[in-house]
Amino acid sequence: MPTIEIRRAVYEANDERAGRIRAGLSSRGIFTVNILGSPGAGKTSVISRLAALVAASPRPRPVAVIEGDVASDIDTRALRALGIEAWQIETGGDCHLNAAMIEGILGRMTLADKSWLFIENIGNLVCPAEFVIGEDLKLVVASAAEGSDKPYKYPTAFARSAACVLTKTDIAEAVGFDEDFFRAGWEAVSPGAPLFPVNGRTGEGAAELLSWLEEVAAARPEA
Repeated sequence: MPTIEIRRAVYEANDERAGRIRAGLSSRGIFTVNILGSPGAGKTSVISRLAALVAASPRPRPVAVIEGDVASDIDTRALRALGIEAWQIETGGDCHLNAAMIEGILGRMTLADKSWLFIENIGNLVCPAEFVIGEDLKLVVASAAEGSDKPYKYPTAFARSAACVLTKTDIAEAVGFDEDFFRAGWEAVSPGAPLFPVNGRTGEGAAELLSWLEEVAAARPEA
């Protein structure tokens, strides 16, 4: 009996849609970052820190956020309370965002040209790594509280990310986090890619991450 490659067909349809999304955003100078990470890794905190720095920079630009969650709009309301434009996608059970979901929410948003768009994906390190959704790059956030083995256990999420943000390093000793082991795993799956320690509570390290993102955004062919 012949095998039907359903998974491949689904991915191809998603990738084609994602390509159209990216082309449309890039044509308007919009820089899009797809943020991956486990629940509680600090994704929303990193986004809020970056948004504040962008607003206060010598060349401020509009920032918008798409928040993906299985249920609830807690993070979206928290971002809006900080004055950040945030839009909610509730998947109702799906473990990742896909290009169709992004296309649908973009149709309701009014994005300014040359703005930055952060997409906080569903909190896990498996499903979101498999799907492109129109982003310029993926950024993976991992916390010391999760343990130092994440790049080894979830290599796809780390390998497909252009950079890694390591959060909650202030409690690394208390939770037995081995940063050298973590860095070795990150380097093994994504050789030469940068790693940025960022404290979500104090903002320490966020400026270095922003500087790198600005370099990447400026180097895009569309820019």
